[in-house]
Amino acid sequence: MSRIGKQPVAIPSDIEVKLEGNELVFKKGNAQKTLDTKNNVSVKIENGFVVFEPKSEDRQSKAFWGTYRALCNNIILGLTKGFEKKLEINGVGYRAAVNGKALELQLGFSHPIKYDIPEGVQITVEKNTILIAGSDKQQIGQIAANIRGFRPPEPYKGKGVKYANETIIRKAGKTSKK
Repeated sequence: MSRIGKQPVAIPSDIEVKLEGNELVFKKGNAQKTLDTKNNVSVKIENGFVVFEPKSEDRQSKAFWGTYRALCNNIILGLTKGFEKKLEINGVGYRAAVNGKALELQLGFSHPIKYDIPEGVQITVEKNTILIAGSDKQQIGQIAANIRGFRPPEPYKGKGVKYANETIIRKAGKTSKK
């Protein structure tokens, strides 16, 4: 039995949830998100909760049960609170700036890297910290991974772009023989 899947998802009063066929539609103001269950789980909306149940007792159905419950919960959390990721830039001459709808990164290459900011995502830069915020957890994580991928931290001096809570295991450099 899925420990995650059997927990109902509470619907806050400011969010409207509708079930249209196999899709759950979440609305808050002008923002609208959909979750397509692809008929893998059965969904019920009752007493201010979204309840998920597996279609059968096989392993795949139970995996979908917990997955769709977690995706539904993440959509509701994203519409109410939002998600954010922090990145840190370490290195001499490494810097970032937001210019209009693009993030401009100077990471030691011969040219600056321009990353277009998608709709619904806010990116702010403060000294050597990049803050990525938005309502879609998967999108925020993917943008952070893409930006980190331009110059991942190296193990000798720790230069590069890293997550704020990430620790870099440092290696010892070469030593001279005497």
